[in-house]
Order: sequence, then structure tokens, then C-alpha cells
Amino acid sequence: MCGDGAEMVILPPFPTLQNVGLSGVLVTFSNQLTEPANRAALAFRACVDAAEIHGVLETSTSLTSSFIRYDVALIDSATLKKHLSNLLTHQNWGVADLPPQRRLWRIPAAFGGDNGPQLDEAAQLAGLTSAQAVAMIAATPVRVMTIGFAPGQPYLGVLPDKWDIPRQSHLTKSVPEGALVTAIRQLIVFTAATPTGWRHIAQTAFRGFRPESSMPFAFRPGDELQFVPIDAAQLDEIRARDTSGNGGAEIEQMA
Repeated sequence: MCGDGAEMVILPPFPTLQNVGLSGVLVTFSNQLTEPANRAALAFRACVDAAEIHGVLETSTSLTSSFIRYDVALIDSATLKKHLSNLLTHQNWGVADLPPQRRLWRIPAAFGGDNGPQLDEAAQLAGLTSAQAVAMIAATPVRVMTIGFAPGQPYLGVLPDKWDIPRQSHLTKSVPEGALVTAIRQLIVFTAATPTGWRHIAQTAFRGFRPESSMPFAFRPGDELQFVPIDAAQLDEIRARDTSGNGGAEIEQMA
């Protein structure tokens, strides 16, 4: 059984349990992104996996929710919800331990200029100089809160309050693979060239989606990333010599 019997810190009416289609249950810990809610979603998913509930086929997470897919021939919705409700009462999910086997990725990133054409604009919206913005991001490890939108693409956070900046009112036609973008206290490293309403502040040589690999998604929810500022020439050097897709990253196993 997961948990220590501690009183929950997620505030009512959360967590909630909802049916999704004919064979899914969504457990939601908040209607807005917070660090405790994301922590709860990641930890609860791991707990459900460890519980090995008969009939559960698959689990996944979003920013603040855990999704459980089940076989209707093996377990019904009411029985599954009873199991899940029982698990929910046994852990202070907002401060729960994150899943094991997480990794810290220190990823080189060239900020500003042609590699981050919207750094100045993003920094101004955050009330910072460009130098202050780079220093703050470099000093802030961010968690892979969920994978989504494109294969292997991480949503990273949560940045300090200053970075609660809106998306653009228009789309940038395309940013390249490895682009580091920001909005609403989050960062994304794009896994493919794509249009975006988020501001492009830096560039990495990182490939987050590797379809040729047995593990095509480089990141796992719960991993942490820290961006190491480099200049444009150093980025070019990494691109010339790195064939792994890691973009010069250093990887450290976390507890």
C-alpha cells in the first residue's frame, strides 16, 4: 500500500475522480498548475502502477491529473474507483515523493540573438533584463511535468512568479527542433520544428524524440532539467560533434 496516512494538502473539492469514455478514470488534483498538484499526479500514478490493480491496462499523467485506463471485462468503473479512492486516503499527495529513477539533465543552451530571438521580449514581460532572465532560468531546475503536444515533448516548470507571462497573440510560423520557449511559468524544448505562440528564448542541440531508438522519448515525467548558458559558437561545436541526440547534456541519476 502506498502512503503514510497523512492528512492531504490538496484542497477540496480535489482530488476528483471522473469517468473518461468507457474505459478510463481521471484523477485530478487541481484545476490550475501548481507544484504540489503536479507532484501529486506523478506520485499517484506511480502508486497505482505499484498497486497492480487487476484490470488496469495503462496509466499516464497530465500537468495536474493521473489517467487510468482499464479493461471493462476485468474490472468495472465503480470497483476501480473504490480502489483509487482507497489509495488517495493513504498519502499526503501534495508533498509525496516523486517517482524513482529520475534523472537530472544539464543541457547547454544558447540564449538570445539568432538562437533566441524573443529573449528580450520575454525578459521585459517578466520585468527583467535579458542578462537577469538568463541567470534566473539557468539557476532554476525545472521538472518534466508531462509529455505532450508532440512526441517526447516536455512541459517544464514551474518557473518563478515573474515568468507568468502570456502566450503571444499570434503564432510564430516555425521554431526549430531543440528550441527553448517560454510562457505561463513553463518552458518547452521542442522535439520538432513547429509553429508556436510561445516565445523562443534559446536554442539547444537536444533531440527529445528519437524514433530510431528503442526508447524514443528521451525524457520521463519527473526528470529535471537545468539549462547551461553557452554562446553560438559553442552550440555549433556541439552540433558538429554530438551524434547521441543529447546535445552535450550531462546526465545525473537522482534519488
